[in-house]
Amino acid sequence: MVRIGKLRKTLVIVLIGIILLFARTGYMLVRPGSAEDIAEFITVEEGGKNHDGSFYLVTVTQQNASPLLMLYGLLDPIVDLQPLRTVIPPGMDPEEHRLLLEQWMRESQNLARVIALRRFGIDVPIKSDGVEVVAVGEESPALGLLEPRDVIVAVDGQPVSLAEELVTKVQLRAVGEPVELTVLRGKEAITVTMPTTTHPEQQDKAAIRVAIQSLNWQPQLPVKIEIQVGQITGPSAGLMFVLEILNQLEPADLTAGKQIAGTGTINLREEVGSIGGVRQKVRAAEKAGAQYFLVPEGNFAEAKMVARSIELVPVATLEEALAFLEGIGSAKR
Repeated sequence: MVRIGKLRKTLVIVLIGIILLFARTGYMLVRPGSAEDIAEFITVEEGGKNHDGSFYLVTVTQQNASPLLMLYGLLDPIVDLQPLRTVIPPGMDPEEHRLLLEQWMRESQNLARVIALRRFGIDVPIKSDGVEVVAVGEESPALGLLEPRDVIVAVDGQPVSLAEELVTKVQLRAVGEPVELTVLRGKEAITVTMPTTTHPEQQDKAAIRVAIQSLNWQPQLPVKIEIQVGQITGPSAGLMFVLEILNQLEPADLTAGKQIAGTGTINLREEVGSIGGVRQKVRAAEKAGAQYFLVPEGNFAEAKMVARSIELVPVATLEEALAFLEGIGSAKR
């Protein structure tokens, strides 16, 4: 009887351990990822990589939070806990979400190619079929108005061809201000109007909480630019992609021999957009030894909360980022 009692206690302890380690809580854990020398991912035709400094692409790590990891997330100020429903839209399975993030990464890369070449004085035409709705969030004001496979072709009567254009136009208004969308549903064109709501990660930004992707868009590139990032996904490396492409095109070293990390989406107007996970990215950049961190202006206040040894450089546009780089280059000379 004694042996049976001990066995039961052991089984209970093992069961509790399994629950603590592997049970699902409905939350995602977001913690610092890595900082990678972006020159290792990008090769520009007839470009150069002989630079003394580096630009760094910075990532976060996301994983399902078990009860034990959830406790860890509550205790560590640099780790965030996000409800799973705010990360993966309802009705979308994890694999579909992963594929969407990969699509956003491809769009970010294509935007960077276009922006960098145009900044370098090379014309790059763009073709697109509009912005496709992939999923509608359960707290979206678009519920009942938009459906998956709808194609948005205009915002407030102004044509849009890329997902980032739609996001930018929505975020130009105050939270709660209505937005009018022109939508192709099959062969029918319809107009829908809805109020905006808060962005799930950036409460001061307007959003309609719809997962979208640019449909069949492709830049017509006169210069070959290869970008291979492995398993890294999402749109937040856009600014750093542009800077590295320009650095390989330019005869001068834009880094001025410095180690420069950064993050931020970028659109065709060269505006740098806010991103999620900025606190974790700052810490990852510090761990890698970066001296400067280019941070979207909208994320600057949050980034300041955790920066210790790194100098934060808030930027709202590509022009501001380039002006900063020119400044440190002049100081070195």
